[in-house]
Amino acid sequence: MSSAQTASHDVVAVGNAIVDVLAHADEAFLESHGMAKGAMTLIDAGRAEEIYRAMGPGVECSGGSAANTAAVVAALGGRPAYIGKVRDDALGAVFRHDIENAGVTFACAPSDNGSTTARCLILVTRDAQRTMNTYLGACRELTETDVDEALVAASQVAYLEGYLWDEASAKAAMKKAGAVARAAGREVALSLSDPFCVNRHRAEFQDLVKSDVDILFANEDEALALFESADFEAATNALRPHVKIAAITRGAKGCVVIAGNATYTVAAQAVYDVVDTTGAGDAFAAGFLRAHTMGFSPEVCGRLGNMAAGRIITHFGARPERPMADLYVQATA
Repeated sequence: MSSAQTASHDVVAVGNAIVDVLAHADEAFLESHGMAKGAMTLIDAGRAEEIYRAMGPGVECSGGSAANTAAVVAALGGRPAYIGKVRDDALGAVFRHDIENAGVTFACAPSDNGSTTARCLILVTRDAQRTMNTYLGACRELTETDVDEALVAASQVAYLEGYLWDEASAKAAMKKAGAVARAAGREVALSLSDPFCVNRHRAEFQDLVKSDVDILFANEDEALALFESADFEAATNALRPHVKIAAITRGAKGCVVIAGNATYTVAAQAVYDVVDTTGAGDAFAAGFLRAHTMGFSPEVCGRLGNMAAGRIITHFGARPERPMADLYVQATA
């Protein structure tokens, strides 16, 4: 019997459980609040309250990189689960309601003390660029005890969010999830998350990739940062001996997938009505993993990843506005 047949879930994603608050803003708003356009800035609780009060009408929904990926896996017809930490407060309830309604198994108990639920305040300008202000709050308090070993062991792929590496307890949770997955004969996938994250943890990420990761997700800047290279081909060749598969997104150029000695260059999905680029990389990982867990080739996986990313950026926010099973059918036909 195949691993797909014996698994209760296709993907279990481990990440920062964050409520996204999205609102439109103009350049003047960003300037008046001292924000660097297009950047992701970590903020404290006081700054979060200040920006939240000043923002215009917006949309609140469960977010965080790995949670976004899990939600898109569900929209593509897959069976995802999620591990992340929220507080027993109003935003924690928003997170749980949204992610469960998206079709994602989320069994982690909320904490009844400590920091409040994390939030990402996202300002989207007319050019579809998003400027993010993130208060990490409770999600930094994820620990090994939050990792459901039975759930991880019963999932085909454990998908780990690189941002978690910033906190010692969350790092331990990631390591535990990876160890449980490997012991159960499952695969471990890692998203490098952000070039600055790679720069902070380069040596540890290199060790992780070389020893514990089967599938690596990165954008071009992250791949270059991992091996401190200015040459894309050199960076991909440095990755090749260490992982089964590396999927590297290149924006309008599509993606490059390396698997063993093979290299697949997959064209981007044509998109003419870009509204908001939030979550494009998360959706790509979801499309790729959905096809991968169904046994399709790396090229088909890259195609579905590109198509999922292309669909997400046509509307506001990082979550699908409707089921995406049509993309799965098109990509795997």
